[in-house]
Amino acid sequence: MFSIKDKIIVVTGGNGLLGKQIISTFRENGAIAISVDINFEQLGDDDFVMDITSETSVNSVVDSIIKKYYRIDGWVNNAYPRTNDWGNKFENILFESWRKNVDMHLNGYFLCCQVVLNQMKKQGSGSLLNMSSIYGLIGPDFTVYDGTEMTMPAAYAAIKGGLNNLTRYLASYYGKYQVRINTISPGGIFDNQPETFVNNYINKVPLKRMGTPKDIVSAVFYLMTDESSYVTGHNLIVDGGWSII
Repeated sequence: MFSIKDKIIVVTGGNGLLGKQIISTFRENGAIAISVDINFEQLGDDDFVMDITSETSVNSVVDSIIKKYYRIDGWVNNAYPRTNDWGNKFENILFESWRKNVDMHLNGYFLCCQVVLNQMKKQGSGSLLNMSSIYGLIGPDFTVYDGTEMTMPAAYAAIKGGLNNLTRYLASYYGKYQVRINTISPGGIFDNQPETFVNNYINKVPLKRMGTPKDIVSAVFYLMTDESSYVTGHNLIVDGGWSII
């Protein structure tokens, strides 16, 4: 039950906070977990350098993976590209910055979906996951940022909301090929944020803590297993109850 042993699973943004946890957990459980990212300090046997915003890069890496492993059982769109001015408050966002962030993130996910789902269609199987957010589902509570310089970037809401409905579209389109497409929407993940923010956040969330990468990996794991074979077009919310109140 709930095995990913010997599955070929690719994770974009494999060097990030969530990506590293997904890769290590999957490898510990017998999967051939392939980390793809734009930068590596040192490349391992199952690591590939890839830029999700480049058609040439995405096509080349997917071709290399197929030549090496002959199939892709799972793909996790987890990369988080963003500009250096990410996090500006709404009135200070430059239009070009907005456009570039949407292009890199949302369009990069689209590109990966298009290339990978074509391969899964040929196979007649596969599970693709888009990493979304509760802020693609609900509006932000800006009070959690009180007393900090932080805010919730406007482009993030647009990107993640778009991903949620793109996922539904793709699940409907590829269902007849036995290819599944889902999203996961994490709540806030602890990443050494300022103490004021952390306290504001946990005072709102019913479970009274921020999430951890392991909380999210468990959900990703499930959607990569055969036990989730009748789950598609779903947005699995993992937020400690944030979105219910």
